[in-house]
Amino acid sequence: MEQLLLLIFLPLAGAIITAFAGKSAKIVSTVFSVVSLGLALFIACNFIPNASTQFEANLPWIADLGINFHAGIDGISMLVVLLTNLLIPIIILSSYKHDYKNPAAFYALILFMQTGLLLVFTALDAFLFYIGWEAALIPIYFICAFWGGKDRIRINMKFFVYTIAGSLFMLMGIIYLYLQNPAHNFDIQAFYALNLDAAQQGWIFWAFFIAFAIKMPIFPFHTWQPDTYTAAPTQGTMLLSGIMLKMGIYGVIRWLLPIVPAGVQDWSCLAISLSIIGIVYASLIAFTQKDAKRLVAYSSIAHVGLISAGIFALNQQGMQGAMVQMLSHGINVVGLFFVLDIIFSRVKTNKIEELGGIAKAAPHLAIAFLIIVLGTVALPGTNGFIGEFLLLLGVYNVGIWAAAIAGLTIIFGAVYMLRMYQNVMLGKTNELTITFTDIQGSEKFVLYLICALIIVLGVYPKPLLHLTEASVQHLLEQVNQKLTSVK
Repeated sequence: MEQLLLLIFLPLAGAIITAFAGKSAKIVSTVFSVVSLGLALFIACNFIPNASTQFEANLPWIADLGINFHAGIDGISMLVVLLTNLLIPIIILSSYKHDYKNPAAFYALILFMQTGLLLVFTALDAFLFYIGWEAALIPIYFICAFWGGKDRIRINMKFFVYTIAGSLFMLMGIIYLYLQNPAHNFDIQAFYALNLDAAQQGWIFWAFFIAFAIKMPIFPFHTWQPDTYTAAPTQGTMLLSGIMLKMGIYGVIRWLLPIVPAGVQDWSCLAISLSIIGIVYASLIAFTQKDAKRLVAYSSIAHVGLISAGIFALNQQGMQGAMVQMLSHGINVVGLFFVLDIIFSRVKTNKIEELGGIAKAAPHLAIAFLIIVLGTVALPGTNGFIGEFLLLLGVYNVGIWAAAIAGLTIIFGAVYMLRMYQNVMLGKTNELTITFTDIQGSEKFVLYLICALIIVLGVYPKPLLHLTEASVQHLLEQVNQKLTSVK
């Protein structure tokens, strides 16, 4: 229990100290993020990969309303806890070449967001889950609003309205479940045990699904994403794409499937259809993008669409693929945005047609960028392959045509990502790129670390699969068992 509480609240303590650290905020936040990563690795090393919930904390909070601070870790949450604590120090290190105005507030908000994310990924109480869900939104809103690009206020307001609207739907669903619970508490197991009829499960499905679909996002709830990713500062885009969208994926797995399996079963065909439409739509839009950052944003929608389709396939392969791909996508997309940030910091543009020939001047950057691109397009031997293979296998078990269309994400992705790489890194240099300097210092460290993760997890993904297998299998057993008892 103590380890989990320390894991959740250490970043919060770091945020408070960082807020008063002045010019040392960058170093202080780095220290706290690295210590948090070390603690997460310690917990992972002591984690038994079975279906049980471990390191559990269950403390009274608002007793009159049946609200407890109830949190714990199983194989599903362990993976996203590791992802969160791995990416936060990488994101902070990626900012070392930037001189953000008011750095103390900037880095404090990142650490505050880390606590909100960890609450979401460990909460076993619906009220605590909702608090973490909202707590993670507040800092990213201010990060995008204060340090974003032009037109950031309008774009950020659209993002905020979308996510708040989705959160309100989810809150309505949580309150309804609380009122149906004879124990009058928000405990996740009590929600799992509720005997809801098909009609109740149907509308609760939509209350939760809308919130999660907006956060991921999947078609047609995605329209806030490309503008927000483009206007946000690079570290904000990394937080959104690398970790925050995983909140929606995790919410579907942890809360939606076990609570309303009949609702999921009734609407899974539509959910898979929307996910696959999103894959094709985002891929086609990516082909037309002239800004590399927007291209990666649409690429993210396509990849998340495949993850969503795999989850709603409701089988072991799809679910395992979704878990592995959450981690792989987080690593890869952070790497992509960091490379584009490095390019922008030197030539002040991400317009693909204005670039070219960078590999001649920056061979180390070119090699790192190529490895990240290959991981993104799921080349065998990289971290993106095993997740996408399992996802397609899971969707194939639903229907061969669904798998065939979903598989377009790999084909389309390879075309537009490799074409972007060719136009940006190869060819002749121009007056913008002729003086381009290669990566060094923190840039080299971060990119080499990301590349190492892409290769190691691609060559040997077994630990990730073993970590989540028992918990995924147990969750699917719960879902199938509950389906047989629905009225």
